Amino acid sequence: MLRGQVTKSAGLFMAVLIMLVSFLASVMLGTTDIGFSSLWASLTSYDPTQVAHIILRTERLPRAVVATLVGSSLAIAGALMQTMTRNPLASPGLLGINAGAMFFVVIAVSLLPLHSPADYVGAALLGALVAALLVVVLSRGHQGEFSPLRVVLAGVAVTAMFVSLSQGLLIIDQQSFESVLYWLAGSVSGRELPLVIPLLPLFGIALLLCALLVKHANALMLGDDMVAGLGLRAGTIKLLLGLVVILLAGTSVALAGMIGFVGLIVPHMARGLFGVDHRWLLPACALLGACLLLLADVASRFLMPPQDVPLGVMTALIGTPWFIYLARRKQVS
Repeated sequence: MLRGQVTKSAGLFMAVLIMLVSFLASVMLGTTDIGFSSLWASLTSYDPTQVAHIILRTERLPRAVVATLVGSSLAIAGALMQTMTRNPLASPGLLGINAGAMFFVVIAVSLLPLHSPADYVGAALLGALVAALLVVVLSRGHQGEFSPLRVVLAGVAVTAMFVSLSQGLLIIDQQSFESVLYWLAGSVSGRELPLVIPLLPLFGIALLLCALLVKHANALMLGDDMVAGLGLRAGTIKLLLGLVVILLAGTSVALAGMIGFVGLIVPHMARGLFGVDHRWLLPACALLGACLLLLADVASRFLMPPQDVPLGVMTALIGTPWFIYLARRKQVS
């Protein structure tokens, strides 16, 4: 056991190094390559007359920070959803939570006089909550049980509904469509650090709940009957874990829009490397999710220069084959 823990600790250390390298690549690489000396100078002695300093402070650094937060959050949310539903295909994007958050942001932009970042965050969180409740209601059986297949089908239906409603509203209001276009495609570009700072407490609350519930999440994998035998309430655990998912997914959508598949593929990668123990799984998901989104963002800058490919398109290109593989493997098993 001790040897396994040492191996996993070394694996997490390597993941931290890879994430740091990915972060530096996101900050330094692009249409305009920037050296490490310029990066260091922009952080220690910012000169607003230097083009490289302006690019780093106003575009590259906020972009890398947002990609790190969103990638980590979506990966953790996906792992928790797969644990709660005991469904390997569960993720915020596939179960309608991202689409619900996006729909409420569209409502805030097109129908309500809400245009500040704080308003978008509140709308996204409310939309994520409504979508999660709809999936729960639609996927319950006659005796209150949940089938993994029903959960996926309910998530697909809720996603299709919210996406269609969002498109309808944006077609009616073209001006709103232009203002949220980058959200629909999914992007970490154009964000500013003052937009991120107010959201940090929400991420902090979610991570604190993860730390407090990590042992309960492990117990939940044993089944509801086993959880009850241990003196725990499965419903309460799922409710709290669901709150974590809503916080992480809602704030991620508010920051970066519809970025899918991160919450699907990263938890499977983390389980393959670190096992199913959430004490190792969740930190691994955070690190690998950040790496995936940072590297996908770097790759998006070089596919169609000088334009960036939307990050949601990049994750879809990576995630769709993986989803098909998981679905086929699940069907065979």
